[in-house]
Amino acid sequence: MKTNDLAELVALAAIWGASFLFMRLGAAEFGPVALAAVRVGGAALVLMPLLHWRGQMGELRRHWRAIVVVGATNSALPFLFFSYAALAISAGLSSIFNASAPLWGALVAWCWLRERPTLARTLGLAIGFAGVVGLAWEKASFKPGGSGWAIVACLAAALCYGFSANFTRKRLQGVAPMAVAAGSQLAAALLLALPALWWWPATAPSARAWLMVALLAVLCTGLAYLLYFRLIAHVGAANAIAVTFLIPAFAVLWGWLFLAEALTPAMAIGCAVILLGTALATGVLAPRWLTPAAKAR
Repeated sequence: MKTNDLAELVALAAIWGASFLFMRLGAAEFGPVALAAVRVGGAALVLMPLLHWRGQMGELRRHWRAIVVVGATNSALPFLFFSYAALAISAGLSSIFNASAPLWGALVAWCWLRERPTLARTLGLAIGFAGVVGLAWEKASFKPGGSGWAIVACLAAALCYGFSANFTRKRLQGVAPMAVAAGSQLAAALLLALPALWWWPATAPSARAWLMVALLAVLCTGLAYLLYFRLIAHVGAANAIAVTFLIPAFAVLWGWLFLAEALTPAMAIGCAVILLGTALATGVLAPRWLTPAAKAR
């Protein structure tokens, strides 16, 4: 990977890590539904003109049904779930559960697409989900004011991402990435429009809250998508997915710097276990002793 590509990868991780901070700062005033709706609406305003400028609107019209599904499962629902979680748990903890998305993706591919995982990937799924269960068990509390439902929301969001990745690969293979990115944000905005009107905050959000949601929409969603697809074009999807491993570090850093959030030993251990499992389950880490070739020798 070239130095410029590595710098863009780190920048993307820093941007997506900051999204958990911005949700934490904006969710209380906007509420989860309005926050998610404004986020995807703003991202659509950034991406749709670029799609038109590239002359790829036809791609959106031809594949709109599948793109609506992606809009629901890759943006509307997970953004809503993470915005809800931001009301109760730290930015760092949300990002750690978000890092389990590739695990869910591998599990969905196994159950739905019948892609039988290798021994290394099966071991990765077991290790990764053990980390998820262990961290959730340590942090979750379903008593009034507890974090239990927030953690469930994070895991539901990660499952949505895992499903969406497989659905995109199955139904939108070869479709222009910009059409999927822009169209999915537009679809998510339309899906959340009426719920957002119904649950719009009774008290007008402050200027700071509007700034947070603007940064979420423009920086963490619209521009981040452009950077992500640029990375895929330059270094390939397998290398671009490495951003998953850096996001929790930046989310914890931003939470510590701006919100005085602490990284507990349980969070550090859980994060390490989840990321180890993710590395094995996605093939980023492939020990020779677990590969068929190594066994054949």
